[in-house]
Amino acid sequence: MTSIQMPQLGETIIEGTILKWLKQEGETVQADEPLFEISTDKVDTEVPSPVTGVVAKILVAEGETVPVGTPLAEVDPGDAGTGGDASGAGTRADHPAAATASDAPDVVGAAAPGSASAPTPAAPAAPAAALQDRGPRSQILSPLVRKLALEHGVDLATVSGSGSGGRITKKDVMAAVAGGDAGGAAAPRLRAVPTPAVAAAGEEVVAMSHIRKAIASHMVGSLQTTARAWNMVEVNMEAVVRLRERTKKAFAANEGFNLTYTPFVTRAVTEALLAFPMVNAELRGEELILRHSVNMGIAVSYEDGLIVPVVKGAETMNLVGIARAVNDLATRARAKKLLPDEVHGATFSITNPGPFGSILSVPIINTPNTAILAFDAIEKRPVVIGDAIAIRHMVYISMSWDHRVIDGALASQFLGRVKENLETWDFAEDLGV
Repeated sequence: MTSIQMPQLGETIIEGTILKWLKQEGETVQADEPLFEISTDKVDTEVPSPVTGVVAKILVAEGETVPVGTPLAEVDPGDAGTGGDASGAGTRADHPAAATASDAPDVVGAAAPGSASAPTPAAPAAPAAALQDRGPRSQILSPLVRKLALEHGVDLATVSGSGSGGRITKKDVMAAVAGGDAGGAAAPRLRAVPTPAVAAAGEEVVAMSHIRKAIASHMVGSLQTTARAWNMVEVNMEAVVRLRERTKKAFAANEGFNLTYTPFVTRAVTEALLAFPMVNAELRGEELILRHSVNMGIAVSYEDGLIVPVVKGAETMNLVGIARAVNDLATRARAKKLLPDEVHGATFSITNPGPFGSILSVPIINTPNTAILAFDAIEKRPVVIGDAIAIRHMVYISMSWDHRVIDGALASQFLGRVKENLETWDFAEDLGV
């Protein structure tokens, strides 16, 4: 009998939630066939079975959150087994369901030394006795819980955990913040009971998905913790558009995917971040973490919502390397094949609503990033060139930024550098033409 355990899908992940069992008890599963879907603080993903066999027993129900390493199910390999011992410990070490953080595959394009984000400092430790009294798992604090507690000044000793065994969850910390119980003794209060939605004529009640709830929480948290400001530049993309039109067929034939504008913008933004590292910084408490490497978050829209996979070490890549990394991450994001660490560690983020017709955006900062850049639809517009009016491909590029870290002058200088890069760089050299 082979025991299937909650996988360690990233070095920062300590637990996961079973979203859905793709096979039920008594059903046959093939090796490498998706067995269940899990959700972590970072991503939802499918986990394949390490062996071929029959699902003998499901140990953790859908919707339950359990620590890494918890037995989730037992699969009887029978005659088709791979040699797993009868004790149930034998999952393949080279398979995602049994992989440790050191086994997890790297994101396309290895990060340069020092490009990985530094570990989040732990929140002040709550008194052990106070946490122990709340349940056997009350001392298990995820990095996300510690970080939120630190950012909001929450004394974890005053927070009652609603997770299994008294574990304090993100929801518990945010409830303490919303209720004004960030510090000191927690005042007793009535628990709000959600009122079931009632649909009127012509309406339909649809439950929020897990990923939609996560997006909502993250976006509200960003607005509550950042001093968001915004500015914009208009960029002449004529040279980039002409180069792409001239090379896109050969590029697709060589690479197997289409050349979009995202790699051009990513390349130009990456260089600007190296020139203005404060825009690439992170605010931790009263200290600024300056980075001289770039992990670029690229917003990807898919059927369940929005996810931001990360091109790590973007400063080490040319245009083609960035295009390959973006395409790989976007493709696997839409197929729910990303690992949690592949959506973790961004130092800056880019969103591109242009393909959907948007011409101007004011995005919400993807905390803990200090800023997020949006580039919208590239359109032909009349512009003044010298003393003449000409038709050129133009785009608005905007940036939302945290005024606690960035001032207007710096934001304008940074966007000016991005504009200059896109209008003057010879990207043809990167494409080998």
